[in-house]
Amino acid sequence: MIRGTDDVARGLAPARESRAIEPGERIHVIGAAGAGASAAALLAHAAGGAPDGCDPGAPTPYTEALSARGVPVAPRHDATHVTNDAPARLAVTKALTSVQPDHPELVAARAAGLPIEAWQQTVADAARSQGGRLVAIAGTHGKSTSAGWLVHMLVAAGRDPGAFVGALLPSALTGGVPATARWGAGDAFVVEADEYAGNFDPYRPDVAVVLNAEWDHPDVFEDQASVIDTFEGWLRAPGAEARRAVINAGDAGGMELARRLADWGERVLLVAPADVAGEGVTSWRLSGALLWLSGLPGAASQVAAPLRLAGAHNAANAACVATAGALLGLSGPELAEGLATFDGVGRRFDIKGEPGGILVIDDYGHHPTAIRATIEAVRDRYPGRRVWVAHEPLTFHRAAAMLDQLAAALAEADEVVVADIWAGRDPDTTIASPADLAARVAALSGREVAAPGSPEATADYLATRVQAGEVVLAMGGGRSYVIAERLVTTLTQRDHE
Repeated sequence: MIRGTDDVARGLAPARESRAIEPGERIHVIGAAGAGASAAALLAHAAGGAPDGCDPGAPTPYTEALSARGVPVAPRHDATHVTNDAPARLAVTKALTSVQPDHPELVAARAAGLPIEAWQQTVADAARSQGGRLVAIAGTHGKSTSAGWLVHMLVAAGRDPGAFVGALLPSALTGGVPATARWGAGDAFVVEADEYAGNFDPYRPDVAVVLNAEWDHPDVFEDQASVIDTFEGWLRAPGAEARRAVINAGDAGGMELARRLADWGERVLLVAPADVAGEGVTSWRLSGALLWLSGLPGAASQVAAPLRLAGAHNAANAACVATAGALLGLSGPELAEGLATFDGVGRRFDIKGEPGGILVIDDYGHHPTAIRATIEAVRDRYPGRRVWVAHEPLTFHRAAAMLDQLAAALAEADEVVVADIWAGRDPDTTIASPADLAARVAALSGREVAAPGSPEATADYLATRVQAGEVVLAMGGGRSYVIAERLVTTLTQRDHE
């Protein structure tokens, strides 16, 4: 069922031009234990505001940075957060408005006439407060890795950027505990820009990077064309006359978007694999782990660097990141250094350990394309090893709409286990089940596929079956990280018995 942006974001003010956060401005962040909302609170605090938050899911790995900076997060929702000492505005996650638009705190805010905005608006306002050029990293896949990569590249070059990235950045980049936000005094601010239900609309970037554009989020996008429409509408938003776009032309959706932006002329910079790249295009090729780039803008026209991240998809991401970095004035040596020294961000091909010779990797991949690319990267990096995939489907609507595609991607692993579906913002949890997906994978692969239940139960199931020399890839966007963490703990304990 297509719900549409207006339904998902019911009660939220529309995106507006960003403005600087006022000193001491009180901003109440609902859902502050999430990756993005926690970043909004962190950045509002760094910009001189006085944020607080609430989330019954707290504490999480994302709230540790808030605690370290003294930003209070109540572990519950309560209308008194709004009625007692009322904030200037509310910043809200659409995961809440999509399932509970009449949430008591939202009702109280409306009664008091307080602005209610998506948390992305607070991030955009914080970026305006810093004042650097806004660089937005968008795409169906690879946003967090690529945004983190550009942040790393700018930090290594001494540019001190601000940032929001939808995955934990390491302490080396945040200057404190791992977090999804970074505050800096430099001339650039990097944001991960998500297309879901207009999430990227508050961002009016100077440079926009589109890694790919593929059908996803079937609750708001009917088909591939509607996804391209959304990307084009965002890029043509106010300020487009000065905007530049870096687009992966090696992706079919990216190429279609570039065709629609033909009137932009040289303000569209195309990036493509060398075997399909034409004149005036940044081309990339991968030789083993060595990435070669040609045709970069500015002085850094030729760059070669070894990559620590596996897979052709990460080579394409790196090429787009380097092109954006060149637009920001980074030199060839700075680009090469930034490409070669990046280890990734949290939950993206994140190696958790190898107890008893069993390699355990945590990854956020939940779309069929991302699942397939990550399995391919595992086989490339660890040839000859049997690959288990423990998949936690992200949302019931995606599992139902993409059941066949998910099954086909998962069937490329040697062994598959399906955990309980993470509901997220779903109002209907009856339209799909883990057993449905497990049966479909089994039919395609001819192998037994279990659906043990929760992430904890899935980890326990795996612990009784995996063997030395194998790789376990825990994948999903909800609590799948628990599968990896619990499995490593169990195997380590067993190894010491």
